[in-house]
Amino acid sequence: MKTAFYSTRPFERTSFPAANTAHGHALEFFAEILTPATAALARGAPCACLGVADHAGREALAALRDAGVRLIALRSAGFNHVDLDAATALGLTVARVPAYSPYAVAEHALALLMTLNRKTHRAYNRIREQNFSLEGLMGFDLHEKTVGVIGTGQIGEAFIRIMLGMGCRVLASDPFENPRCVELGVRYVPTAELWPACDVIALHCPLTPQTRHLVNQAALGAIKPGAILINTSRGAVVDTLAVIAALKSGRLGGLAIDVYEEEGDLFYRDLSGEVLQDDVFVRLMTFPNVLITGHQGFFTREAVAAIAETTLANVSGFELGTIPPANLVTTGHVVSSAPRE
Repeated sequence: MKTAFYSTRPFERTSFPAANTAHGHALEFFAEILTPATAALARGAPCACLGVADHAGREALAALRDAGVRLIALRSAGFNHVDLDAATALGLTVARVPAYSPYAVAEHALALLMTLNRKTHRAYNRIREQNFSLEGLMGFDLHEKTVGVIGTGQIGEAFIRIMLGMGCRVLASDPFENPRCVELGVRYVPTAELWPACDVIALHCPLTPQTRHLVNQAALGAIKPGAILINTSRGAVVDTLAVIAALKSGRLGGLAIDVYEEEGDLFYRDLSGEVLQDDVFVRLMTFPNVLITGHQGFFTREAVAAIAETTLANVSGFELGTIPPANLVTTGHVVSSAPRE
């Protein structure tokens, strides 16, 4: 099946052809982000493959449908960038990659936490300048600290196992308790109880109407003074302006993020020669206790290969009407035994 890829990055132009040897689809890669204006690039392709930077609103989805697209294959677990009501009304099937490597994201969350706490990024730069002072580099033992985990799906569970292995106490918050986490001795509490009890809070929840700006002024007002916040889930789970205020007041001890609410205009691009126009993001970068990476938590060899394989398997499954239910976000007019282009 001919598949048009939007917002592709160089590594995807390698990983997807490698995975495609087992599927035989016709892949066409575009650097452009999906918008109503760029939807025409998919003309003649029954499938459009989207990344997290693509804006799949009603107008863009309608333009894709008019171009002949019937399947929206997401290269992500999250689907908050797709107007699902519009996709359903337009008869579009939307499929996602529900899991690739939970260890990749969980281990990156650990890397962010350890770097921010022990300030290894600052120490690295000092040593390169022959400055061997330890002033300002003191951290704290994670052992016996209380870690709060919001969202205990596969990634949250993997992070919990890491934290327990480091001797931490873990509190969790999730509408659905993970029985494997309960077996590990994790105690589930409401978020209102979690904020003041934890030295570290890690966000591993999806972005939904209920979790948008979950970390807001009220939550930060209740947080344990000096606590560290880690976000590797979705940027809009955090109210960035509220976080900046909490950093300024000293209430929040540190922030490490791999996602940002307005990251679509920043991440995955080399902007080193430009003046950043996002004043909020620039403000974040001025804090010495803020650590930012550019949505690279998923970026391991294993995860990238799994994303490509599952995405293309969804395209093959669409042809046969056999996409696994766990991968389906909406069900449109599924084609059975359709010829490949």
